[in-house]
Amino acid sequence: MKTLYHGSSEVVDNPQFGKGNLHNDYGLGFYCTETLELAKEWACSNVSGGYANKYSIDLTGLSVINLSAKEYNILNWLSLLLNNRTFSLNNQISSEGKDYLIQNFMPNIDDFDIIIGYRADDSYFAFAQDFLNNAISVKTLARAMKLGNLGKQVVIKSKKTFEILLFENAEQVDGNLYFKKRQERDDQASKMNSEDIFLIDILRRQVKQNDIKF
Repeated sequence: MKTLYHGSSEVVDNPQFGKGNLHNDYGLGFYCTETLELAKEWACSNVSGGYANKYSIDLTGLSVINLSAKEYNILNWLSLLLNNRTFSLNNQISSEGKDYLIQNFMPNIDDFDIIIGYRADDSYFAFAQDFLNNAISVKTLARAMKLGNLGKQVVIKSKKTFEILLFENAEQVDGNLYFKKRQERDDQASKMNSEDIFLIDILRRQVKQNDIKF
């Protein structure tokens, strides 16, 4: 059995398949984490606090794609983000780059029950936006996402997975404490430095999947 947590402003004792935001990082799904501390941060979008909901699930027979595994790279994650989230395309390079990344780096996630990957929250989304606008390099983007496992999320996608997800309990979260921790994580991410390959280099060199190794 695996334990998962979902940070929310309310108790979520019965997650529903087919509900939610189509424009989340990996599309429609129920977004969780394996880390209680991170769920508490996610629960606190302000000092009002929220709840860290706890679940258990048996992964036997489920198909799982882990975008942090060695066969994937940061551009696989970014291409999924570009396909689902709304980005500001400031110039022709951004527009061409978006199409190129989706065409060449987006993995097929349709047949998976669960997705494990980075979460584009706050500063993390800003890093993706900066890369698309050719302001930071691919190495900087990768380093920002690898600040630690606390940046990863587990997304429940298929109907059968929703049906076997068991609610355990919900812990109330102190917003004064965890909203501050959430802000500190963003500040840490914002201190990363820029170097290496930029989006314009990927377009010029026609970089492919096996050319990116981080």
